[in-house]
Amino acid sequence: MGGMDKIKSNMRYKKLGEDVYIGEYATIKNPNLCEIGSHNAIDNGVIISTELVMGDYIHIAPYVVVIGGKKSKLILNDFSFVASGTKIVCGSEDYTGEGLVGPTIPEEYRSVTYSTVTFGKYSGCGVNCSVMPGVTFGEGSILGANSLAVKDLEPWTIYVGSPAKPVKVRDKEKILEYAKKLK
Repeated sequence: MGGMDKIKSNMRYKKLGEDVYIGEYATIKNPNLCEIGSHNAIDNGVIISTELVMGDYIHIAPYVVVIGGKKSKLILNDFSFVASGTKIVCGSEDYTGEGLVGPTIPEEYRSVTYSTVTFGKYSGCGVNCSVMPGVTFGEGSILGANSLAVKDLEPWTIYVGSPAKPVKVRDKEKILEYAKKLK
């Protein structure tokens, strides 16, 4: 990671830890709502429109999109990750006819749901996943590549598919041992 010299100088973050890399072509629409811990990387092509809270030792890979606006939130706890191409929907609109649809329409004419998506410690998702509003990744849970999370993921469980279903339990002992050495 390149350190503080890689942070866009005109941005003011709510909190910014040490050893943080934010790619030159990453877009963080509301940096004043972002708390970024230490030893983190946000790669080029990432777009984040929500509030963001990041712990330590977190990687957001290229071309991850986090949508939902500034009234929604993404929480990434220590040692979590988001692989390339993933879409995280923290806020969304009702497309069934309860209102007009689109961010250019005044809010009083739309039916919008704002939520928080949370990744527990040691959790993450593979490439090209989709995560829907309000989903919580339990500690150590994994969402496999090209999978869709529409409900909470149980701790230390691997999920795959669309919608995602549990397929295996992870062995957490070695992960916790290594993490302890870094904190």
